[in-house]
This record gives sequence, structure tokens and C-alpha cells, in this order.
Amino acid sequence: MSVSPRERSSSTPVSSLLMLLAAGLCLAATPNSDALKLTTVADIPLGGHSTRLDYASLDGQRNLLFIAHLGDSEVIVFDTNSRTVVTRIKDISRVHGVLAIPQRGVVYASATGTNEVVAIDETTFKVIARMPGGVYPDGLAYSPETQKVYVSDEHGGTDTVLDVRTNQRVATVQIGGDIGNTQYDPTTRHMYVNAQSTSELVEIDPASDQIVRRLKVPGAVENHGLLIDPAANRAYIACQGNSRLIVLDLKRGTPVLSLPVARDPDVLALDADRGDLYVAGESGEVSLFKVTRKAVSGVVTTHFADYAHIVVVDPRSHEVYFPLQDILGNTQLKITRPER
Repeated sequence: MSVSPRERSSSTPVSSLLMLLAAGLCLAATPNSDALKLTTVADIPLGGHSTRLDYASLDGQRNLLFIAHLGDSEVIVFDTNSRTVVTRIKDISRVHGVLAIPQRGVVYASATGTNEVVAIDETTFKVIARMPGGVYPDGLAYSPETQKVYVSDEHGGTDTVLDVRTNQRVATVQIGGDIGNTQYDPTTRHMYVNAQSTSELVEIDPASDQIVRRLKVPGAVENHGLLIDPAANRAYIACQGNSRLIVLDLKRGTPVLSLPVARDPDVLALDADRGDLYVAGESGEVSLFKVTRKAVSGVVTTHFADYAHIVVVDPRSHEVYFPLQDILGNTQLKITRPER
């Protein structure tokens, strides 16, 4: 999730990709400008300055939402039950990524200003460790079987591997070029990483920290955002450079769909029970898809709110959270709920 504006390449033709429909996967997605079927539940001030917010991560066991306030170099801790800001954890320089690991009671945050990954205790909200994170640490993902955190080093061409038992860097996986988001797949127990420079999705085995597959993503320009849907064996890949959502069949290792999506897409979130896939863009647009094991359909794309490039879903309440950088000069958390 880059901060500075970047030059965007022109849209790449993807008609050939649309021919690669896998058996049983249907396309019935036509973009339109209808409003998202979301009802605002609350708008909560988050405090701090109206500077950039970045990734967010929910610990549903503790009812805590952690939000990276990049512009203020702080992690915001928000209680989703009381709907209040609990605290703001300072001195996380240029914080980009945050990842809560409920089973360990620790949050990991990528501090790009100091090229570190910072471990934070979820009970005391104190920093308990600082680890080297590469050249430009960004997104994070967790492998519970190996108890390792993988950190996208966006401009360093690697994924940094951290052992959460010791809070030490234990490996560096060489991928090459610019790196997008990293996500864990509980079905294969593997990590997947967007390799932006080569338009690939790279698969890593955490048991060995070795690359086992490089999957081509035809038509991808700056494939940054990533979400793994284990129930459907799919990867949803958001391409910032040409505003496309590309769907890969992970079992076959082939692309099956390419769809227009919110301009300059960034963060993706899935409500698996409802089958709602959200793609939030730097443009303030949000796309909503309906997904099942056999279909991706019913896309709605609309301007939702300025700076609405971050989205988090609570799978229990089905509430959808949008941290917003600047609403009338203030940061804000917009809490919404899908209409029935």
C-alpha cells in the first residue's frame, strides 16, 4: 500500500483472459453506479490529524480493531463493542501494515519510517519487540502452523519472515522487483505474494520458506491488493495500475476472470457467510461482488466516501468498517451494515 502517488500505466487489454473461464465458474458481473446496499450505523471520530490511514486488522476475540495511522506514526486501538477509541500507540514510524494474531494476543505493525516490524502486546498496548523488516515493509500475513509472520518488502523484492515465538527474523524469501500484498491460505497452508514487476502470484511453503510456484497473472498492472478465498480455492487480485480485479483458480493455477473494479483498488475484504466481496479504492470508490463457490456476480461500483481505500469486515456482526482520513478536517471510522 504505497503512500506517494505513482504513475499509472494505461489499461491493458484482457479480452484473452476472459476466455479462460474455468469449468463451473460463471460470470454475471456488470458494473453500474447503483448505491452500495450499506446502512451507516455510526460515524466515530478517531482523533489525531487528518493524515493518511493505512491497513486495519480486527481481533474478534477481544473486540478490538487496530488501524494504522500512517501520517501520525501511530496505531489506533478501537473497541468495536463500546465503539470508542481505547488508545493510540505512538512511535510506530510511518506505520503501514497491522496484523492482529488473536491466539497470541500480539499485534504486528510494519514501521516503514524505520524499516522495522513492531510487536505490540494486546493487553498492555506496549511495544514488546522491534525486528528488521526489509527496505519498505508493508503488508503482513500469519502462518499458524509454523508460527511465522511474512512481511511484504514492497521495494526490496522480498518477503521477510519473522518467528513470533522469538520475535526474530529467520528468513528472507527472494522474489524480485516490487512486492504487493502477502496472504495466507489455510487450505494449502501456503503463503501467496503479489509480484508486481513480473505480474505473478508467488506461492511460498512456510515449512521451508521456499518458492514452490510462480503463477502468471495475465493483464495485471501493479497487482497489489490480494485476498485468498479458501472455500472457493481462489485468489482475488486487485491491480492498481489498470483498475482490474483478476480471479485465479488456485487449484489449477490459472486465471479465470478479469473484471473492472473501483479505480486504484487497494484493500479487499470478504464476508464469507454472506458472500460479499468488497474492493476499496484510493479513488473513494468501493466495489461489491457476490461470490459463491461457483460464481462471481452482481458487481456494484460507486463512489462511497473520500479516502475509502480501507475496508474491514466483522464476520460475526457482518458490520463493515471504513477508516476515513479526512471528513470535514477529522479522521473518522464509518461503521456500516449490509441491508437485508
